[in-house]
Amino acid sequence: MTSPAHSVLPDPQVCEEARRSRDARFDGLFFVAVTSTRIYCRPMCPAPSPKPRNVVYYPNAAAAESAGFRPCLRCRPELAPGDGTWRRGDETVARALKLIDQGALAERPLAELAQSLGLGERQLRRLFNERLGASPVGVHATRRLLFAKQLLTETRLPITQVALAAGYGSLTRFNTTFRDAYRMAPRDLRKRDAAARDEGLSLRLGYRPPYDFDAMLDFLRGRALPGVEHVDDESYMRVIGTPAAPGWLRVSRADARAGEHALSLELHGAAPGELLGIVQRLRRMFDLDADPQAIAAALSRDARLRPLLRKRPGLRLPSGWDGFEIAVRAIIGQQVSVAAARTLTARLAQRFGHALEGAATTGFPTPLTHLFPTPDALADADATEIGLTRARAQAVRTVSRALLDGSVDFRSERVLEDFVSRWVALPGIGPWTANYMALRALGHPDAFPAEDLVLQKAVPVDGSRLSAKALTARAEAWRPWRGYAVIHLWRESMLAPAKQS
Repeated sequence: MTSPAHSVLPDPQVCEEARRSRDARFDGLFFVAVTSTRIYCRPMCPAPSPKPRNVVYYPNAAAAESAGFRPCLRCRPELAPGDGTWRRGDETVARALKLIDQGALAERPLAELAQSLGLGERQLRRLFNERLGASPVGVHATRRLLFAKQLLTETRLPITQVALAAGYGSLTRFNTTFRDAYRMAPRDLRKRDAAARDEGLSLRLGYRPPYDFDAMLDFLRGRALPGVEHVDDESYMRVIGTPAAPGWLRVSRADARAGEHALSLELHGAAPGELLGIVQRLRRMFDLDADPQAIAAALSRDARLRPLLRKRPGLRLPSGWDGFEIAVRAIIGQQVSVAAARTLTARLAQRFGHALEGAATTGFPTPLTHLFPTPDALADADATEIGLTRARAQAVRTVSRALLDGSVDFRSERVLEDFVSRWVALPGIGPWTANYMALRALGHPDAFPAEDLVLQKAVPVDGSRLSAKALTARAEAWRPWRGYAVIHLWRESMLAPAKQS
C-alpha cells in the first residue's frame, strides 16, 4: 500500500480505515486505486475490498487518471464531491481550481491562467504537481471526462451534445479522448447504463455527509423572490437563462440509494454548452464540496461555537445563484428586516425584470414568472417607484454601472481583501455589504461581516454586545472558516432573520 503526494492526503492509516469501513465522510477527499485492475474508486465503493498490497491512494481523480487508472463503473467517481479544502479560500491552488472549474483552460492556454494568478507557467505546474499530484491540464481534462461520463450515464442527451456540454469542440476528438482514457467508446458506456437513465435531463450532485438540506431550504425559503424562485419543503426552483432562451431548474433530495449522498438536479431549457457551468454554480450555491470534518475541527476549539457544531454538524454556506442579484439584495437589505427586503426586491424583479411569456415558457412551473433584472436594466432605473429610498436606489444604479464598466466583479481569482476593497470604494457599499456579498455571491468560507448586529450580540452569552473591532479580533482564531461561524451564529439566533437579506 502506497500513497503518492502524502501532503495532500489524509493520514494513510485514516485512508485505510475509511476504505475498509466505506466511510462516506471521506468521499472525494481521496481515491482508492487498485493496481491489479487499474481502476480507481471512491472510498465508499460497494465492490469487494481489494488486498492492501494492491491499493494506492490518490488525492484526487486527476492524479489517479494521470497515473493510468480508469474510473470505477460501479461507484462512479464523477459523483464524488470536490475537495473543498483545495477549492475554497484564497490560496493559489484554490483560486486556480475555481478558475479551472469555470472553464479557464477550455479555450485559453495554461500561460494565461498562470498570469492571472501572478505566477509563471512552470511555477504553476510545479505547484499543482506538488500539492495535487496532477498538472493543471490534467485536472481540466479529468473534470471534462468525468462530467461527460455522468451525462452519458444519467441523461438521454445525444452524444454530440454530451461532447459539447463537456467542452469538446469536436465529436471525433471526444470519442478518441474518451476511448483512450476509459478503454470504451462513449456509446458503449451508454448502452451499458441505458436501463438506469431517467427521462429528461436529471443529474445527481454528490456531497459528503453530514448535510443539513432542511436548513439550506429554510434559509433560501425566507429570502426567495416570488416569481424568480420558489422553495417548498422538498426543493428549490428558479428561472435561469436569458429573455431569448429562458429555462428553469429544481434542486431536491435525491432518491434514496444505498450508500449515496446526493441532491437531484432537474434542468429544463439549458443549452448543452451551459450545463457544466450550471452544475458548478449549484455546487457553490448549495456548498456541496465542503468538508464538515475539517471545518468542525477548526471551529470546535472555540467554546461558543462547539455546541453549535454538535447541534448542526451538516450546516453549510447558502450562497446565491447570481452575484449581481445578491449585490442588489444586500443593498436593499441594509438595516431592514428579511421580510421587508424580500418584498422590496421582489417588487424590483417584477418591475424591471423580464416577464416570461409565449411558447418558449410552456412547461414552466406556475410559481416561476420572471427573470431577475440585469445590470443593463437597472443602470438607469428609478427604483424609488417601488419603495426604495433615494440613497438605495442610487446605490443600485451605481453598482449596476460599476459591473458594466468593470470597476467591480465577481471573479473567482480575487482574494477576499481585494474583493472587499473594490466594493467598498463604491458609494453606498460598506464593509458589511461587501462581506455579505463575498459570503453569499462567492460562497467565500472566510467572509466575515463584523458590523452585523446579530453577530455582535450572538457571540457573547451574557447579553452584552461586542464591537466590530472586538468581534473581528475574537474571530481571528476561526480563520479560514469564519463564514461557517457566521452561518452557525445566524442560525442559532432567533433574531437572525430580522437582520439578514
